[in-house]
Amino acid sequence: QVQLVESGGGLVQSGGSLRLSCAASGRTVSNYVMGWFRQAPGKEREFVASISRSGGTTIYADSVKGRFTISRDNTKATVYLQMNSLKPEDTAVYYCAARTGVSANVNNPRLYDYWGQGTQITVSS
Repeated sequence: QVQLVESGGGLVQSGGSLRLSCAASGRTVSNYVMGWFRQAPGKEREFVASISRSGGTTIYADSVKGRFTISRDNTKATVYLQMNSLKPEDTAVYYCAARTGVSANVNNPRLYDYWGQGTQITVSS
């Protein structure tokens, strides 16, 4: 079992920045591919970014490419999502997730095994 706890959410103006953190506990986090997803009201959960176990490979949704950066520090068992140039359409609950597979190129939420409780991001125009 892996427990995931997100933090860093809040309210920000359009064009602003936020950094989300996801603290993992339980089994060794370096054994897991990590991902960030988001879900806006009335919409399905969508992929944002993922990172390989070593951190050497990162994958992004087209909607956030060039604005968001995913990273991880396995010594701290923490994954980060740096979000810059935020837009109102980025408003959603953001979730951290972990999967036991090898590939980081996985954007299907059903293929992730563990989830955090989510943190709200609201971007005002």
